[in-house]
Amino acid sequence: MTRIFVLLVTVIATAIALATDELPQNESDEPESFDIEPAPLMQNRAGEQLSPVTPAGSIDVSRLEKELERAKKNASGAERLYKIGVLAKLEVEQRALKVVRLESDLANAQVARAKNDLVAQESQLAAGEITKDELEAAKATLAALTEAARIAAAKRERAELDAAEANVRRQQKLLALGSAHKSDVNRAQEKLAELKAQKN
Repeated sequence: MTRIFVLLVTVIATAIALATDELPQNESDEPESFDIEPAPLMQNRAGEQLSPVTPAGSIDVSRLEKELERAKKNASGAERLYKIGVLAKLEVEQRALKVVRLESDLANAQVARAKNDLVAQESQLAAGEITKDELEAAKATLAALTEAARIAAAKRERAELDAAEANVRRQQKLLALGSAHKSDVNRAQEKLAELKAQKN
């Protein structure tokens, strides 16, 4: 009986050893990570600001224009996706807010580029390379872009304030249902108060 038991244990141990040798080994540094891991979720990015200036110091208006077009495409079908239950209302609001933020960033980048162009044209006028009319046209363009940037900034402030107010209402409803904490409501109210203070 003992021989049968030892033989059975030996067979099971051998089978386990062979099975582990045949399994692909995980070559990553993390002991419990999978060879194929899902892409990390990109959440809580609402606070990220896009910088309109590249590391080299030049203004990358074309990159902002591409990002704005991409954001507009993402936001355009979001309401329909919300209605059929694919997206949450919060995601729809965040997509719309991202479009407004990118519009403001793009307007500011265009103003900065126009200012740089104006400085260059002033030096060209001093060197006699351009006429005074061309310089006046550049100044008019800068004034129009500055006004557009001011309007975009006001629209951004209003959109961020509306989003913060909607978040406070959402957190209060979730608290009433027992799905949120009082700290979540307080944090949302603090964010709203901070935005109102910045506006005034």
